[in-house]
Amino acid sequence: MDLDLRKLRYFVAVAEELHFGRAAERLHIAQPVLSRQIRSLEDELGAEVFDRDRRGTLLTPAGQQLLEDAVPLLASAEALLRRVRAATQGTPTLTIGFMPGITVTPAMAVFTARHPSVNVRLLRTSWDDQVEVLLDGRADVGVVRLPIDQRGLQVRPLFQEPRVVVLPVGHHLAKRQSVTVGDLASEHLLQDPDAVPEWRDVALELRDKRRPEVPPIHQVEEKLELVASGAGICVLPLSTANFYTRPDVIPLPVEDFGPNEVALAWVASRRSPLIHDFAEAAVETLGRPRTDEHPPGH
Repeated sequence: MDLDLRKLRYFVAVAEELHFGRAAERLHIAQPVLSRQIRSLEDELGAEVFDRDRRGTLLTPAGQQLLEDAVPLLASAEALLRRVRAATQGTPTLTIGFMPGITVTPAMAVFTARHPSVNVRLLRTSWDDQVEVLLDGRADVGVVRLPIDQRGLQVRPLFQEPRVVVLPVGHHLAKRQSVTVGDLASEHLLQDPDAVPEWRDVALELRDKRRPEVPPIHQVEEKLELVASGAGICVLPLSTANFYTRPDVIPLPVEDFGPNEVALAWVASRRSPLIHDFAEAAVETLGRPRTDEHPPGH
């Protein structure tokens, strides 16, 4: 049996929405058409992937397994198409993903000196998509901030840097030279608590089960706007805080925070010598300890 990628895309949309109507709107198709395609997929698989009852639409165990495998499979298919199309252009291309605050210019300079005929492109990423762009082929290699889901990836450490907490200038801790995690226990974190495990250990809003729902925040600029308005605090790598300076927020060192780790990552099955050569250039130029950076104003 050959899997139909179109039906898999339909399935993923329903699995992510858990609602046939919303999934149909997202896919720009009629809901009856979507329902027929999902039933056809279930017939081909010989298994039901959704439980449909009055409570709504839920994934069956088979559906959960299919979702886990379908997402990377679809990403690989997209990556294949992108690389084949790029190969038809004649000029070799290397696309480098990078996280905010990380400067990749030194590595690019070394790489382009060794490969002057290669078209080097940059792609700014975020916490949400720094791995996704590698899996679906938008980037060939990424300078990523750990932790990430490393399944299917080759990861090469580069350097570590401190993390800081960002507070509004009028905050009662803002005039301190540094703070501890305990000092932040009563604060509202504008991030997924799992992204800051040290804070999770002391957070009163988690302990008292009064943490408000936090909508997804995809850009550093959004976080800083919310911090400046007094909506909460955020934790950033030092280089990111240094890059996004503004007068109404202040970054402070946190004495008992572990560092943020920066690494190179690419799809492990890729065998492109250009990726290997860029990795060598990045290790030579970026993989050095940073001792000269300090939060602005400190």
